[in-house]
Amino acid sequence: MQTVETLNEGLKRAYTVTITSKDIDARVDKEVKAIAPQVRMPGFRPGKVPANLVKKMHGESLQRDALNNSIQDSIQKLIADQKLRPAMQPSVELDENFEFGKDAQVKVELEVLPEIAAPSIEGLKLERLTVDVADDKVAEAAARIASQQGALEEHADDHAAAEGDTLVIDFVGKVDGEAFEGGSAEDIRLKLGSGQFIPGFEEQLTGVKKGEEKTIDVTFPEDYGAEHLAGKAATFDVTVKSVLNGDKPKVDEEFAKSLGLESLDKLNELLKGQIEQEHNGLTRTHMKRKLLDQLAANHDFDVPPSMVEAEFNQIWQQLQHEASHEEDTEAALKEMEAEKDDYRAIAVRRVRLGLLLSEIGQANGVTVSDQEMNRLIMQAAQQYGPQDRERFVQYVRQDPMAAAQLRAPLYEDKVVDFLFEKADITDRAVTREELEAAIEAEDGDIKPHVHGPDCGHDHDHDEKPKAKKAAPKKKAAEPAKADEDAAPAAEEAPAKKPAAKKAAAKKDEAVEADAAAQEKPKKKAAPKKAAAKAE
Repeated sequence: MQTVETLNEGLKRAYTVTITSKDIDARVDKEVKAIAPQVRMPGFRPGKVPANLVKKMHGESLQRDALNNSIQDSIQKLIADQKLRPAMQPSVELDENFEFGKDAQVKVELEVLPEIAAPSIEGLKLERLTVDVADDKVAEAAARIASQQGALEEHADDHAAAEGDTLVIDFVGKVDGEAFEGGSAEDIRLKLGSGQFIPGFEEQLTGVKKGEEKTIDVTFPEDYGAEHLAGKAATFDVTVKSVLNGDKPKVDEEFAKSLGLESLDKLNELLKGQIEQEHNGLTRTHMKRKLLDQLAANHDFDVPPSMVEAEFNQIWQQLQHEASHEEDTEAALKEMEAEKDDYRAIAVRRVRLGLLLSEIGQANGVTVSDQEMNRLIMQAAQQYGPQDRERFVQYVRQDPMAAAQLRAPLYEDKVVDFLFEKADITDRAVTREELEAAIEAEDGDIKPHVHGPDCGHDHDHDEKPKAKKAAPKKKAAEPAKADEDAAPAAEEAPAKKPAAKKAAAKKDEAVEADAAAQEKPKKKAAPKKAAAKAE
């Protein structure tokens, strides 16, 4: 094998690798000897078929396998000899004029991970916003459970609906006398006083009775999510089909026991624990974002464009999906385009911080144990049916990229916890509203999410980009709040060698070269395929 470097610019590398025909032929001969004992041919005893006949029968397939394996091994050797750390899968292209019996020239292009100076983790200072759980919050939680336990019963036909009653209604919304899209519904439950619909809607239904038909006049808020309805006067033709009443159980010892608990104190204890867990999650989210901000401010280095492009594409696809569910999809897409540079900046930051977290973890011995990994696999397998669980487990154990995708969020959490231990942390008591406001204020900025080598996505960690979008309409005029958060991920460098894939015995079979070290498991770039042309 001969290697010539043809490009060394920034993080981009390119090489021409020459594989001799002698090496390919030697691999073919070795494979012939290996399979000859199993070949059966009329006129020959089992295992006694001459090698030249075996080669004649299976030569084309054997040549392809030999070529593929030679290319895979050559790329592994190239990466090892040059001490490369691929950012994504290398692009591998076989010379289009290649013919079996001649030397093979392979063009290999890749981007490498940047050399990151020892990350500075000293002097980190963080503020931990803490929220105490007040007794009245526990009581509110218990009351909510009680309200959900209440059975709805139909009032008498002559009962006039009052606040707290639930109506079952059909309605048709109209603007300028014309029904508008999304403004009609049937069998909708509306609890009077809940503020579920736009202002003025529920109030005008107070006093209605079963079977009554009523037209109500409302005006959509000026800031309503659907621009074509914002500020518009509208009417809703409402038919009241039922008036229901739900008696709320009293929150007492008997109620707690009806839930299977020992006492009311036990119920309050459980609810307090749940609320504390929610608060702790919010506190961690806020503190982690501040940590990432400090890391980003203290470290700057070039990142592989291919990783940035892959990250950006994932962000863009996510936003396009969200936009497709907007009432005015065209307006949402237009706004996205106007902010495209901002989202690309998000991708750059995510990649840089992901690599940085990965580097910090590896430099400080942060690992995910086999026991932890087995637990992750078993937890993930639960989303599949009994017949598919074992197949999923086998798949993850055999595919390093699938395993890395599962491992990534836990690894990142462990790196973050390590940094928290190193940081100087001060506590400040705040209300839940203040903590949520602090997180929301950060969401207002364009803050990127993080990913590192072999990272997966869609795990509940850091912030994710927010598209400024029109809220989708619920029922008659209910503003919807987008549930958005983030997903950073750093990961250990996977200890795997690129897998050599056997080529099928047919013309123009593709030779795929895997990355030797680091590669995203979920959104990985497909390598250019090196076609082995049989002549």
